[in-house]
Parts: sequence; structure tokens; C-alpha cells
Amino acid sequence: MKRTSRDIRTANRYQVLRRIIAASPTSRQELAAATGLSAATVATLVGELLGLRLITEAGFEDSAGGRPRGLVSVDASGGALIGVDLAETYVRVELFDLALNVLARAEEETRPGDTRPEPVVARIATAVGSVVAQAGVAGARVLGAGVSVPGLVDRRTGVCEYAPNWGWHDVPLLDLLAEHIAYPLYLDNPLRACAVAELWFGAARGHGDAVVVNLGTGVGAGLVLGGGVHRGVSNSAGEWGHTTLVLDGRPCHCGNRGCVETYTGAPGIMQNLRESAPDSPLLHAEDQTATVDALARAVRAGDPVALRVLRHTARYLGAGIADLVNLLNPEVVVLSSWVAAAFGEPLLKEVRTAVARHALPRPLAATRIVLSPVPTDPVCLGAATFALEGALQSAGRGGRNRAAGSDR
Repeated sequence: MKRTSRDIRTANRYQVLRRIIAASPTSRQELAAATGLSAATVATLVGELLGLRLITEAGFEDSAGGRPRGLVSVDASGGALIGVDLAETYVRVELFDLALNVLARAEEETRPGDTRPEPVVARIATAVGSVVAQAGVAGARVLGAGVSVPGLVDRRTGVCEYAPNWGWHDVPLLDLLAEHIAYPLYLDNPLRACAVAELWFGAARGHGDAVVVNLGTGVGAGLVLGGGVHRGVSNSAGEWGHTTLVLDGRPCHCGNRGCVETYTGAPGIMQNLRESAPDSPLLHAEDQTATVDALARAVRAGDPVALRVLRHTARYLGAGIADLVNLLNPEVVVLSSWVAAAFGEPLLKEVRTAVARHALPRPLAATRIVLSPVPTDPVCLGAATFALEGALQSAGRGGRNRAAGSDR
């Protein structure tokens, strides 16, 4: 798509704000050096952000001589942002200030078999109302709510085109949410949310090329290429979990067989345990979260069954990640989301070993494989940044829209 001058200005405003959030307080001169923008452009953009109450003057830096430089920082109290992590087994909502500090959290369980759009929307609305009430935030201060939904999403129309784990097809999710939530809404996928969170605050920060592997009920890869989130022509990039790992392997919700997700997602890990030790007390037949947590505890305790399942899972995961390393040649691969967090360092160690068996030496030598350092739910954090991006775009248009896509 051809970029207009307004698009470029919005992207520059976004770049400057992102740097201020990362390095508050900072001077206009430091912003120009960090972003590559001219001093005059930075001064103009800082003025706009001050006018929008997203940042504030923060005094002057110490000077050994000459004129001291004025500093700016994020105006944390200038507004609030909501991030919604809609997952297959839960709805988690976090409310952030403009420095992206968590002010309140709420969670609603998604009951098995009750994944129809209407009750899911009701649970989201309940959790959103809860965090706003907990934080005592006036509705007018909420700049927007970013919503992450697993599946293929048209972020411009707000339609969830396909969510294989729920059997959703062409669900007008944003329209349904707008009936219950009055704030501007921004819809996207957890792969992009995790990538944005790592790009702003995590292991991808400062890197031009990174892969964020999202390990949960579903599996995918958020892609950072050339310093920005890569979405693909139809916002479908990163569906690595639905690439074939084993020919004629396990059936997948997407209709294919042998997908990466069927061996490395939480249900796939449960199946790995069933095949290894069908009578294991670690297996909670109808509860993937309890099973993963039990396995993770048992791994730390040195349980041989749990260690065998971990290594088996890591073999599949490592082979799939090696494909990403060979194909994309990233600087860093980040293991993110709740399954990666549950297993932690033992999973990381086994995955590194497995990747080394399959990846080509040259791209592997340039790649670090790490756990996500993001301290909060990375999907909520990334979704909140969707809302922040949307607020910046809306300001560039001189108004607030119900929904909009983001440039990054």
C-alpha cells in the first residue's frame, strides 16, 4: 500500500513515543539521535504529544556547562489502556497507565463447550468493566481497548475470519463487542500482540529481526522483520503452528494432519504424556492448564516421566524452530506465552539442544534463543499497545474511531 504523508507522520509520532516510553526521561536531542529523525521533526512531534497529554515536561538534565537540555517523559496519568487476552481457556484483561504499568487485572474462565461468540463477548465485557472499576478510572480517560483473539483476524473490519479451535467462521467480533464496550476497540491476533510486547519491552527490543514463538493452547510465531511487525498481505503471517511437521501425523483442528501445534501446543503435550505414560497421575484429562502445571513441577523435581515428555516435546519444537531459523535468519527467537512460562529454563535448554541438531550452522550462530522477559501477560501488554497505536492514529486524523488497524 502506498503510504501517505499522514501515514508517515503517524509512524514517526509512534516511533518517538515508543522511545520516550522506553527511556523516560529523555531529551529531544536524544530522541533525534535514537530515531534518526531531524531535530526539527522531533521538536514538532514532541509538541504534538505534549498537546495530546501523552507526555509531559520533566525538567532539565544536569549540565557541566552550556544550556541544559529539557527533558520529557511519559504522562502516566494522561490516560488508560486496556489489553484483552482472549484465549481458548480464559479471558484475561489488564488495565495499564500510559507508561504501560499494570493498574488492574481480571480473569474469566472459558467453560469447555461454551465457546459461542455471544457468551465469550459477555465474559470480555464483564472483565473489562471489572478492571475499570478496580482502578477507579473514569471512562473518558480510557483511550481504547485492544483485543487479541486466536485465529485469522481482519483487523480493519474487526471480523474473526477463522478460529479453528472454536470452529468460528466470519464472526463480527468487534461489532458484538461494541454493543457492550463503549471504548474504541482494536482487534488483532496473539501472535502480533506477543511480537509487539517483545518489540517494545522484551527480548526483541533493539533488534530488527526476531521471531516470537507463542506457546499456549495454540502455537504460532510473531514475526519482527526490518524493525516492525510483519503481518503479511492478509494479516495472516506467522501461522507456523499450522505448518506440517509430521506427514500424515496427528489430526489438527485446522483440517490438516501433523501440524506443529498438534505436538507442541498444550493439548499436544497432553497427548505426548498419554502416549508416554497413559496412567500417569500428572495427566488431568479435561484440564490442559493443570496438566502442564503438573508436568512443569514434576520436571523441576526430576520425575523421569515428566522429563521424558519434556524432551519429546522439545524435539518437535526444536525441529520447527530450526525451520524458522533457517528461513528467516533472525537475531533472536523468544519463547513466549503460558506454556513457555510454566516450563521455563528446562524447556529452553532442551529446545536449544534440539534446534542445534536441525538448524544450519551459519544462521544458528547469529541467533539467540531466550525466554520472554516480559513480566506481565505479553498478550495483554501487546493488545494494550494496539490501543495506544490506535489512539495515535486517531489523533492524526483529528478524531476517535471505533476501530482501526495499526502500522506496526
